[in-house]
Amino acid sequence: MSAPEDLAQVDEPAFTGLAERHRRELHVHCYRMLGSFEDAEDTVQETFLRAWRRRETFEGRSTFRAWLYRIATNACLDLLAKCRPEPATGGEVRWLQPYPDRLLDELPAGRADEPEAVAVARETIELAYLVAVQHLAPRPRAVLILRDVLGWPAKDVGELLGDSVNSVNSALQRARAGLRAHLPAERRDWTSGEEDAGTRELVRRFTDASVATDIDALAALLRDDVRCSMPPTPGLRIGRAAVVDDWREDGFESMKGLRAVPTPVNRQPAVAFYLWREKEGAYLPLTIDVLRVAGGAIAEITTFHADRFPRLGLPERLPAVTETAPTGR
Repeated sequence: MSAPEDLAQVDEPAFTGLAERHRRELHVHCYRMLGSFEDAEDTVQETFLRAWRRRETFEGRSTFRAWLYRIATNACLDLLAKCRPEPATGGEVRWLQPYPDRLLDELPAGRADEPEAVAVARETIELAYLVAVQHLAPRPRAVLILRDVLGWPAKDVGELLGDSVNSVNSALQRARAGLRAHLPAERRDWTSGEEDAGTRELVRRFTDASVATDIDALAALLRDDVRCSMPPTPGLRIGRAAVVDDWREDGFESMKGLRAVPTPVNRQPAVAFYLWREKEGAYLPLTIDVLRVAGGAIAEITTFHADRFPRLGLPERLPAVTETAPTGR
C-alpha cells in the first residue's frame, strides 16, 4: 500500500499504519547516525510525531518513505546539535550500544535497484564502522550515510540539508577521508562476508577460554594490536600486553561460575556471559563481548554491560546446570 498524495486527509490510525511499515529501517538509519540504540528509538518516535504534525507538507514529489527519511535525518541532526558530546581521543565512543541481529533481520530485503539493497549491507552496521562514523561532524556524517549507505542522489541530499550539489559532493569526499582515517586498516576496503569455519572455531575457543577464565589461552587468540573497550566505561586498552594486564588486575582469573550464550549483534560474533549467583540460585547477566576477527585472530573486543541484555532479547537468568552450585567451567 502506497501513501496517498494528500496525507492531510488521512486519519491518525491510517497514518500510523503507513509509518510503522518503515519503523525498523528508520531505526537502523538513526542508529547509524547516533550510535545509540536507545537514542535511535527515541528519534524514530520523534520522527513519527513530526511527520503526523506536518503531514500536509507531503507533496507527493518523493516517496512517503523518502519523506520519512528526511524527517528522521533532521531529527538526528537536531539531537546531535544539542546534546552529543565529542568522541574521546583515541577512538572511544562511550555512548555506543549494540544492535541485535534478530532485529536487523526485520529489515526489508530490497531489490537490486532499490536503496535497501545497499542499506542492509553488514559492513555499515559493524561496530568499527559505527565508531568511525561517530567521529565525523553531524552534517558530513549525514551526507556519508545518505549517499553511500542509502544511495541517495547528491541533489536530494542537498535539498534535505539546504546545500548545493557541489557542497554535498565536497562534504562527501571529506567524510570518506575522515571515515578511512578512523577505520581499522583491514576495514578500509569493505570485504565482509558470512562467518567462515575458521572464525566460528576462533569464537568457540574464545568462549571456552573465557568460561574457564584461562587468560593465557585467551591471550593466544588476540592480535598484537588488539583493542578493548567497554562503553560507557572510559578506558581504551590497545595491545595484547595492555589487555592481558587489565584482565589480571581486575581479577578475571578468580571469577568462577561463568556460562556463555552466543548472541550475534551488529552482524558480528558476540558472546553473552552469565555469572553464578549463589543467593539467587541462578546465573545472572554479566557482560557481552562483541568480537571483530581479522587475519585469524581477535582484533577487537567491545564489551557491553548487563543492562544491554533485555534489548538483545537475552534471558534475565539461566538456571543451574546441576543441583549443586558450579565451580570453574
